[in-house]
Amino acid sequence: MTVDDIPVRRRRGPSMADVARLAGVSGQTVSRVANGRHNVDAATRDRVLAAMREVGYRPNGAARALRNGRFRSIGVIVFELSSFGNTRTLDAVATAATASGYAVHLMPVLDATQAALTGAFDRLGEQAVDGVIILIEAHQLDEAEVMLPDGLPVVVVDSDAEFDYPVVDTDQAQGARIATEHLLDLGHKTVWHLGGPATSVAASRRLASWRKTLQDRGCPVPPVLTGDWSTESGYDAGRELAANPEVTAVFVANDQMALGLLHALHEHGREVPGDISVVGFDDKEEAAHFWPPLTTVRQFFSEVGRRSVDALISQIQAGEHHHQPVSVDTKLIVRASSGPPRQ
Repeated sequence: MTVDDIPVRRRRGPSMADVARLAGVSGQTVSRVANGRHNVDAATRDRVLAAMREVGYRPNGAARALRNGRFRSIGVIVFELSSFGNTRTLDAVATAATASGYAVHLMPVLDATQAALTGAFDRLGEQAVDGVIILIEAHQLDEAEVMLPDGLPVVVVDSDAEFDYPVVDTDQAQGARIATEHLLDLGHKTVWHLGGPATSVAASRRLASWRKTLQDRGCPVPPVLTGDWSTESGYDAGRELAANPEVTAVFVANDQMALGLLHALHEHGREVPGDISVVGFDDKEEAAHFWPPLTTVRQFFSEVGRRSVDALISQIQAGEHHHQPVSVDTKLIVRASSGPPRQ
């Protein structure tokens, strides 16, 4: 042994051979224990595990994944990470993935373009993921402009694009319909709408369903006001709605804008629900504590996240992808902000 050999050996971590020598077994037996095989008797397994702990040996998960083709990790590509829906869905995805034994690699991107998407997939490929979930709230992701790479399981969340992959989303149309019908059933002649930005898939679906519900009931369709999901934009639109004596009911595309609308109505002396009824969408935790407590459509983000992970793992295990849309129902939560129109 030369002096030059010493630091190299000191840098070398404990090996499978070290474990085998200490446990008095073959390297093959150590390999079986490290890979979770069941063809090792309990006493020998305990002896090998004890030797691993004593020498500080850790099985090489990456090498094992290369051998069996599974890395037990998924990538998540996120557009608009700050949005309420994406944040809640991402939390649900991480929870469901962890419960299933998968790690999560988050990959935020700024633009829904082919270059950005390709770059995100390339970077996730370097992380050796088994599949990818895409969270999107933008119309830019369209099959005519953006292509998803072959050979990797993919699930798309909250998109109206037609991909040959599972698409999981809240039933936005159902939620808008039950919100609008609730107000009409209370006796309002029509329902005004404060919608989200035109670039949002969810906002567009809610707007289209609101309009169709009014048309199906033979009700007038008022002009649409739009916001950017923020409380401030709801307040700005609310000032216009508060000044219009024809407005008796408003369906708002999210709870945050509904909060701004309530502020504007209170400021203008319009009683809720006496003068104007308000229904939101999302059922944020704070919605029950608005004044008055907000009637709203509840989205089950945890269910969307869980079913997205389930769909992805199903593809990973099957070794093939398939088109299987999944729609998650909503529920109307009736509180004090909605009521019949003043006679």
